Amino acid sequence: MAFLAVPGPFDFVLTTERFRAFGVDRASLWHEGGLHRVVGGREVRIEAAEGGVEVEPLDQATEPVVRAVLGLPFELEPFYAWAAEDEILAPVVPRLLGFRPSLSPDPFEMLVGAITSQQVSLFSALAIRNRLIERFGERAVEAWAFPTRERLAAAREEELVAVGFSWRKAEYVVGLARADVDLGGLAALSDDDVRASLVALRGIGEWTAEWFLARYLARPHAWPAGDLALRKAVAPLQVEEGRIRFHPFQNLSAHYLLLSNRVP
Repeated sequence: MAFLAVPGPFDFVLTTERFRAFGVDRASLWHEGGLHRVVGGREVRIEAAEGGVEVEPLDQATEPVVRAVLGLPFELEPFYAWAAEDEILAPVVPRLLGFRPSLSPDPFEMLVGAITSQQVSLFSALAIRNRLIERFGERAVEAWAFPTRERLAAAREEELVAVGFSWRKAEYVVGLARADVDLGGLAALSDDDVRASLVALRGIGEWTAEWFLARYLARPHAWPAGDLALRKAVAPLQVEEGRIRFHPFQNLSAHYLLLSNRVP
């Protein structure tokens, strides 16, 4: 295995918590103490190591995926210094020290996951997503590759309904797969332009667009105000107050507050 350094502090267990919190995730699989992803048909295993992680295989194709999954685009030290002065975050951050919010390495996978999660529990959403992966994806060794956009563009809505999607969500996913939009190219746009481009697509609203900014693009000011779990996490604040209060670190603040509710 090859070593990849991660800026400290770094907590591998907290960083990968979301891949265990709601059940087994076929595409981001926690298996025997390591995280598995499929990249270009090859299964990649990530394990904790002193000062970073051990990765097999680690090369030009797999390293960007590993960096995204480990949340390496985030700079934690400025956030920690700022959060120490906030009475809500000051007691939260020290006990979650080293947590790096994991990012989705693929924009299409991220949006399909978000559509699946609309108006259902994350446990139910993951179960449906897993059935989608098993039906349309490909298994490597332990983990599965998420279905390609091309594969889902060729699917029929009734095939998605058969694995647990509502008819409307099945239409959204197939429509997204067939849409004439460069999802990767959204990274070159401003936050507002990303939102406008996404909400113009059927089935994608402000909640999904904001999570795309947060969990694919790692934009610092992303604040999914419509998220029910976040509303609970910022209580007794009004959630829109949080957008102002936690500037300029809304994204990291949201992730730390959400994780603090899951990890007592």
